[in-house]
Amino acid sequence: MQKHKSTHRLSNVDIRLLKVFRTVADCGGFAASEFELNIGRSTISRHISDLETRVGMKLCHRGPSGFALTRDGEMVLAAVNRLIDALNLFQGDVDDIHRHLRGTLRFAFFDLAAGNPEANLSTSIASFSEQATKVNLELSTEPPNVIEAGVVSGRFDIGVVPLHQRSDGLIFHPIYSETMVLYCGKDHPLYDADPIGIDQLSTYKYAGFGFSSPNLKARQKLGLPLSGRVHNEEALIVLLLSGHYIGFLPDHVAKPFVAKGQLRALAPKLTSYQTSLGAIVRKHSEPARKTELFLNCLLEAHQRKLPVL
Repeated sequence: MQKHKSTHRLSNVDIRLLKVFRTVADCGGFAASEFELNIGRSTISRHISDLETRVGMKLCHRGPSGFALTRDGEMVLAAVNRLIDALNLFQGDVDDIHRHLRGTLRFAFFDLAAGNPEANLSTSIASFSEQATKVNLELSTEPPNVIEAGVVSGRFDIGVVPLHQRSDGLIFHPIYSETMVLYCGKDHPLYDADPIGIDQLSTYKYAGFGFSSPNLKARQKLGLPLSGRVHNEEALIVLLLSGHYIGFLPDHVAKPFVAKGQLRALAPKLTSYQTSLGAIVRKHSEPARKTELFLNCLLEAHQRKLPVL
């Protein structure tokens, strides 16, 4: 497909087609996106073809060999993400102008918070939903670095992340903590070891997060070599249950596995540590009202208050 000249304007491109394209790319193909879009595969294919015609370039390969974005498609997808993030910010500004709590609030948090008795995220959401009945909620779990970048860019309105480093573009509000403990699976050589010496630990494979997090310092302090890299706690549990790795998990996450005899804490008095988690919002003078309300609900659920400026 011949590309249009660089002077080609995209202002006439239907936003709906761009959103369809993003959903297809996120789902990994036409068939996988049918349920998400609630339209048939032939209609999705027609929308993508219409978009390719409008932008003047081939965006994806589809056929018996499977679905894949072209190089142009990858660049257009990045541009679409920036555009939709900007539209979301615009919608938030318009909502504020009208003084109506409407639209969507996008909240991202790090991993398995539902089992933490200190997290109180469900309580916060219940309070917010009662006060903002016309606001839709969009929740996702992401690595902390993705959440922080998303809040700065406007992809997320608010997030909850471990408070181990501070970004200049964000405001941090500590809300709860969790206890991190080193574990191994029942088939690991250390499972039946007694006693367990700290010096022993460095001789075994360690699995941890592939991004900056509080357990990086804990791992370095114990001299544990990183042999398995994960991006969420669910994947870490799988590695620990294999019996070939040791790694840190929040005690509330490991509790049911410990009760079943599938995981064992390793020298918890010597290896455990506390990590604080907090709500983050973009640093600007006047946040969107629905974001401010949700932040207040988080703080109130944890018996905290916004600082007086």
